Amino acid sequence: MRFPAAVLRAYDGPFTVEEVALASGPADGEVLVRIAGCGLCRTDLAVRRSAGRSPLPAVLGHEGAGVVEATGGAATGLRAGDHVVLSFDSCGQCRGCLDAAPAYCDSFAALNLFGGRAEHAARFTDAAGSALAPRWFGQSSFAGYALVPARNAVRVDPALPLALLGPLGCGFLTGAGAVLNSFRVGPGDTLLVLGAGAVGLAAVMAATAAGAVTVAVDRHPERLALAERFGALPLPATASGLPERVARLTDGGARYALDTTASAPLINDALRSLRPTGRLGLVARLGTELPLKTGTLDRGRSISHICEGDAVPGLLIPRLTALWQVGRFPFDALIRTYPLTAINEAEHDCETGRVVKPVLIPGS
Repeated sequence: MRFPAAVLRAYDGPFTVEEVALASGPADGEVLVRIAGCGLCRTDLAVRRSAGRSPLPAVLGHEGAGVVEATGGAATGLRAGDHVVLSFDSCGQCRGCLDAAPAYCDSFAALNLFGGRAEHAARFTDAAGSALAPRWFGQSSFAGYALVPARNAVRVDPALPLALLGPLGCGFLTGAGAVLNSFRVGPGDTLLVLGAGAVGLAAVMAATAAGAVTVAVDRHPERLALAERFGALPLPATASGLPERVARLTDGGARYALDTTASAPLINDALRSLRPTGRLGLVARLGTELPLKTGTLDRGRSISHICEGDAVPGLLIPRLTALWQVGRFPFDALIRTYPLTAINEAEHDCETGRVVKPVLIPGS
């Protein structure tokens, strides 16, 4: 079968929307999904800075949502016509996967970030018959269709706005999962969120839904206004004395902090903003060393990296859609849709901060 897809052929080049071909249907344990919408995530754009580790040419995209068209056997647990959100890939067999921690799968990097394992055949070929990189996060969903492992696909209520649900598979899952899974925030807890992008604002929404007091820090007034709309106390990142200001707003310091910025000065400020035994979670990959200032880890404070919100997607995604249905996780307010053919415009708007979460709609 043939269908359009956005292909990245050079790390410093634009996406090109081309006709690609899929030679065969789903094998055992796979499903073929017609993509209704796919979020554009900064992880997709980070391929440009991967120094060849992610193979090109490739079809990227890892926040897909769509309708199951065909299944590779009944063991998938899915049927044609099911509405699904696609999330990250995992092997399902290693210690992390068996311990309900698929984000820490032994094969996570190979399966998600580096185009699949060496034994994986190409999923797509281009119009000339040349192979495109095997798979991206088990999906490659900047396309009209995606062929994915069934464990990537989470069935959702068909009454939901399917085209907008894709970011629940990664960006929104990461922020909300850090709050609800990693920190297990509850009523009366205090949370500091550094960076009010897609991940940070999802964290704010989840914390508000959980009854926590949240302080959001960002350098863009419009992002702070969004954070305030979703229940956070806004603080500009440009002002000095962040730990002291956080302490005043949280009665002595935050119990939890979530950094989405990878800024070493802000991370040090976040650690100093924690109360004794407080915990800081990092979700962004650090590009440089993180020199910690003296005293930042005193009094039981801790710091750790959080991958994919410590989520089991099949559990967290239905929880988030249920919260959306009762008005407590309004993620759709962060989304702007674009036709797949406008992917380069969507990338520009994402990189410049004009849009919090672009979602690409194939065929529109």
